[in-house]
Amino acid sequence: MVLGSHVIFCLYGFWLPNEQRGSWSEFVGAWELLRFGRATKTDTRRSVAGNRFDPARKAAAHAALRYPAVRLNGVQARAIARGFADYVSQSGISVLACAILPQHVHMVIGRHTIHVEQVVNQLKAAATRRLIAEGVHPLAAFGSPPPRCRARGLWKVFLDQQSDIERACGYVDDNPTKEGLPRQHWSMVQPRVEIGLRTNDPNAMGRRRGFPV
Repeated sequence: MVLGSHVIFCLYGFWLPNEQRGSWSEFVGAWELLRFGRATKTDTRRSVAGNRFDPARKAAAHAALRYPAVRLNGVQARAIARGFADYVSQSGISVLACAILPQHVHMVIGRHTIHVEQVVNQLKAAATRRLIAEGVHPLAAFGSPPPRCRARGLWKVFLDQQSDIERACGYVDDNPTKEGLPRQHWSMVQPRVEIGLRTNDPNAMGRRRGFPV
């Protein structure tokens, strides 16, 4: 039985649908990108980030984008987190881990009554509402309402064992440090002891991980 999902979704311009290393896209929706090839959809469960690619081709594809690739600052990341928290409080979904990086988001989400693809779409929408409401949308200069700052689709892996969830949560928690950023703590992330997951933190019982956003 599926217990949860590890999902990754990107900001605009980070991982193109025809990325040489593979993507989760089935089509290229922008004419300016189509000349760099068709979609490179892959169903692999492993990361393809380490695969070889042509840097010059990648740079040319990014230069052809209609808008600058989005790269969040800290203020924008916190606004997105508040948007996520809004949706979590309304929907009752369980977020077990979350890392909001400059160009993509990692989350571990517990099983829910709706498909994880719908959950992610609604998380994206809630984040966008917050960015606009707080006046920090990264593409605000390009129109009102601004163009979407998030990419279509998501990468997902279903987790059907407790050990899978623990491993995925650990990966997400550690992900910011791989980009030279501090570990993140968000109020919408449930303490793992509350959902029956093992923890090596002797101070975790009864304590929420994170702080209000």
